[in-house]
Amino acid sequence: MPQAYLIAVKAALSSSFVIASFDVLEEWAQPDRGYIRIRANLQNGDFLEASEYFTRQAGSHASVRYRYQWMNSEKTILRRRWDNVPHYPNVMNFPHHIHLAKGDVIPGQSLSILELLEILESE
Repeated sequence: MPQAYLIAVKAALSSSFVIASFDVLEEWAQPDRGYIRIRANLQNGDFLEASEYFTRQAGSHASVRYRYQWMNSEKTILRRRWDNVPHYPNVMNFPHHIHLAKGDVIPGQSLSILELLEILESE
């Protein structure tokens, strides 16, 4: 259920050791889809903005559109951005890609907010 997924995302944000605080800017759930957009301050002082539109598929969820942007505390330096906007057709795993701090774009994979938290916690 999309509502259950939104609850799981907020619980994961609340319990993650890398998240100092977060605000949910928008969220909604319908029987077969949902959306969440958050802004978070990380424990190291950095900033994270994340948005994910997802659908319910086979009893689980699938990220359809996502954008996760990790920046420094002043929001002037990009650490990394994961998204699936289809503007890099030559990147493997198109449209999934990652923008790196120095401006490079590398292949990515479909990613949920829960998987993003795992990446941030492992860094």
